[in-house]
Amino acid sequence: MAEIEFIDTTLRDGHQSLWGMRLQAGMALPVAPLIDKVGYEVVDLTGSSMMEVLIRYCHEDPWEGLDLLVDAMPNSRFRAGMRCNGIVTFSVTPDALMNLWIRRLCEHGIDTFWIYDVLHCNIDKTHRLAKVAKEYDAMIVVALMFASSPVHSDAFYAKKAELYAASPDVDRLILYDASGVLTPERTRTLIPAIQAKANGKPIEIISHNVVGMAPANYLEAIEQGVGIIHTCNPPLANGPSLASVGIMARNVEIAGHSHRLDLSLCRPIQEHFEKVAKVAGFPLGVPNEYDLLCYEHQIPGGMTGTFKNQLAQHGMPERLDEVLHETAVVRRELGYPGMATPFSQLVGTLAVLNVVTGDRYSVIPDEVIQYAAGYYGEPVAPIEPDILDKIMSAPRAKEIASHEPPQPSLEDLRRELGRHLSDDELILRALVPQSHIEEMHAAGPVRRDYLGLSSPEITQVEELMRSMTNSYVQFANEKMSVTLRRHS
Repeated sequence: MAEIEFIDTTLRDGHQSLWGMRLQAGMALPVAPLIDKVGYEVVDLTGSSMMEVLIRYCHEDPWEGLDLLVDAMPNSRFRAGMRCNGIVTFSVTPDALMNLWIRRLCEHGIDTFWIYDVLHCNIDKTHRLAKVAKEYDAMIVVALMFASSPVHSDAFYAKKAELYAASPDVDRLILYDASGVLTPERTRTLIPAIQAKANGKPIEIISHNVVGMAPANYLEAIEQGVGIIHTCNPPLANGPSLASVGIMARNVEIAGHSHRLDLSLCRPIQEHFEKVAKVAGFPLGVPNEYDLLCYEHQIPGGMTGTFKNQLAQHGMPERLDEVLHETAVVRRELGYPGMATPFSQLVGTLAVLNVVTGDRYSVIPDEVIQYAAGYYGEPVAPIEPDILDKIMSAPRAKEIASHEPPQPSLEDLRRELGRHLSDDELILRALVPQSHIEEMHAAGPVRRDYLGLSSPEITQVEELMRSMTNSYVQFANEKMSVTLRRHS
């Protein structure tokens, strides 16, 4: 029997899956000290897409928010994730900026990274980033992004594991099931295949609970010798997110293993985020029903909401199933790219366009042309010839295909974006347009308590309510009004 380590992804993958990456620092700060004491091996904290969303839609400085959270959890190790060739959703980021991004995260307290490449072809870029992070003695975990297709065999992943693990700067591998389509049966064969080529390096597993199979996948992985699993604290668990820390701790115990979590702290964390969700209008994570179609389209669960919004804008909300089926077809036609950023968005957008226009591949986004032209690396399988002809016959295809992704130096970027900029500001301006940066600065300092009440004050008010006959107490300040209701 083994002691199983837990990595908490509530503050990264949980809200990325359920809340559209809109978890602001002040939403988490009141319970950050509790998260710090639960006993997680690592707290997964940030990624470039989250920073982009915080600036664009929340007008919040992500560097300031990151510092506040790190300072609030002095006993924790922190992880950030990144695509090996990009810090913006679709674009290919220059190597010099990727290197700076790693170094700045380390300076802000990140000391473990997971690095991924959905196509598994940019091995050199992954190893380069691992070497940069080792300047700060950070732990490096390289992701094997799981997909189910004729080309994503056990042998495929074993070979990639061997290539990644060959670098002395890579400490671990992680089997990453973003679409939630891994099964216990496949886990039983895949984990040993990876272990045989991993050069003795530990393996983590993360599986989204899209069809409710994540707990079973974790238990099978543990039986195969995996000792590190990723979970979320409710209400940011389940559905398109990850399995709940509570149920997995229970399952681990029943299976005869141990852990070092203080589960008594999970309930107040859950209650806090339930209040945040109510005030912000965010959904609560609940288990999904088993849906066989998920194994065909393999889109990350959180993208379903995006599809619904896109179809509603076109007055076609009833055509969601058609889009999901079309996604499965497009994925096959494009050579089975793994359905994680940026390819889940790329495939999904193209599927929506095919359905909305009624004329398949009549509208082809630039990003699809870039993929076909090799911007992101070599596809895992050939694009179907007739589809490739349609893509490369698009009006902009010749122009795009004739230009490789640029590789400016940091000096070139400073010349373009501003010589006076700090390293942190340079990265932010590379992420989003100048107008969004100005809005972020105009919004002022990061709010430290989203609810407008500190946790002790909430406790005091609730204790007061228990001694009163009123059914609710309302707290108001100049920014918001919060109503706390007594439950019978």
